[in-house]
Amino acid sequence: MHALLGHLNIPRIKAIGLSGGGLTLLHMATSAPASIESMIIVSAPPYFPEQVRAIQRQYSEAMLGEADMERMRQRHPRGEAQLRELFAMSRAFADSYDDVNFTPPYLGTITAETLIVFGDRDPLYPVSLAFELRSAIPKSYLWVVPNGGHGPIFGEQAPQFIDTARRFFR
Repeated sequence: MHALLGHLNIPRIKAIGLSGGGLTLLHMATSAPASIESMIIVSAPPYFPEQVRAIQRQYSEAMLGEADMERMRQRHPRGEAQLRELFAMSRAFADSYDDVNFTPPYLGTITAETLIVFGDRDPLYPVSLAFELRSAIPKSYLWVVPNGGHGPIFGEQAPQFIDTARRFFR
């Protein structure tokens, strides 16, 4: 991402990252703090707890209900092949202990104003991780979405999220 932004001559960004996209923003914000002016990270953990790794090892279409799979199909335009890649990537993360491990001292180097959005019923990442992020990242704010799952910014929450994001990025 840093190389792409450099190629495009974009020195600083305001960005939103959902789940893996939020992990990308955390990496960017810790590896090159000046490159991110402000960011919203949604359902992105600072690390993968063991209970999450257990879920990731089993992650497949069979674990999700038809409604969840239909939402995933709508959000991933490359179809079934893309979904299979996402499931495989999730399973691979389960056994990788060096890719996602943002410790509090590391998170403390983030200079970007940060809004952390988590659903209180996220089946993958416990909401306690959001509180860990909030306490470690300076200039951060936390929005816990009641009854929200993983990626609680869609559906009925979309208008409120859009309004909140616009105000945050001003």
